[in-house]
Amino acid sequence: MIKKILRKSSLPALAFVLCMTVFASAAYAAGAKVPPPQQHWPHKGVMGTYDLAALQRGYQVYREACASCHSIRLLSYRNLQDIGFTEDEVRAIASDYFVMDGPNDEGDMFERVAVPSDRFVSPFENDAQARYANNGALPLDLSLIVKARYGGEDYIYALLTGYAEPPEDVEIPDGMYWNRYYSGHQIAMAPPLMDGQIAYSSGRSASVEEAARDVTQFLAWASEPHLQQRKQIGVKVLFFLLVFAVLAYAAKRRIWADVH
Repeated sequence: MIKKILRKSSLPALAFVLCMTVFASAAYAAGAKVPPPQQHWPHKGVMGTYDLAALQRGYQVYREACASCHSIRLLSYRNLQDIGFTEDEVRAIASDYFVMDGPNDEGDMFERVAVPSDRFVSPFENDAQARYANNGALPLDLSLIVKARYGGEDYIYALLTGYAEPPEDVEIPDGMYWNRYYSGHQIAMAPPLMDGQIAYSSGRSASVEEAARDVTQFLAWASEPHLQQRKQIGVKVLFFLLVFAVLAYAAKRRIWADVH
C-alpha cells in the first residue's frame, strides 16, 4: 500500500520536472538570456576606487566608438576634471562641439561653441532624428546605463564582447546581429568595437576586451560619479560610530560601577 501511495504521489512531481526540463530547453533554444560572467572591477567593494587612467581611456573609447549614436545627457564636460583631465583639456574637448543657445537680444536662438559647463552634446537633435538614422531604433542614453541594467558592469562588458557568428541553425534577419548575452540573442546595434579600432595616447592599439573594459568603467563612473566621496563619508561615519560606541560603553561602566 505504501509503495503504491509513493508511486502515485511521485507522478505529479515527475511530470512537473519533465515539463520544466522541456520548457527550459525550449526557452534556451528560443534565445534565453545567458547570465554574464562575473568580472573584477577596481571600484567595487567598500574600499574600491575608480582607476582614473582606465576612466580616461574609457572616455576615449566612448568618444570614438559610442558618441556618434549614444548620448550622456546627465554629464557636463567639466565633470571630466574629476577623472584626471585638466581644465585646459576639458575646454579643448568641449570646443569640438556646438550647442544651441539663446534667445539673443533680437529673440533668436543661435549656435555657439560648447564650454565646460555645458552638458554633453547629443549626437541627434531629437528622438525622431535618432530613430531615422538608426532604422527606427532609438539609441539609449548612457548616463545611467550601468545602473539600469541587471548585472551592471558585468552585463555591459559581456554585451560589448558577446558578438559572434550565429549558430548554424539560427537565421538572423537583415540589420540584426547575434550576441550571446543579449536577451533573445538578436540585437539591432552593430558591434561597436573591433580589435585595433582604438589607438590609445600611449600608442598601443586596444583589443575588443581592453576597450570594452575601459568604456564599461567610464560608464560606471558616469552612472555614479560621486561614488568615492560617498564611500569616504561612509567610512568616516562608521569610524565615528565605533568611537562613540566605545566611549558610551566606557561611560556606562563608570556610571554604574558602584551599583551592585
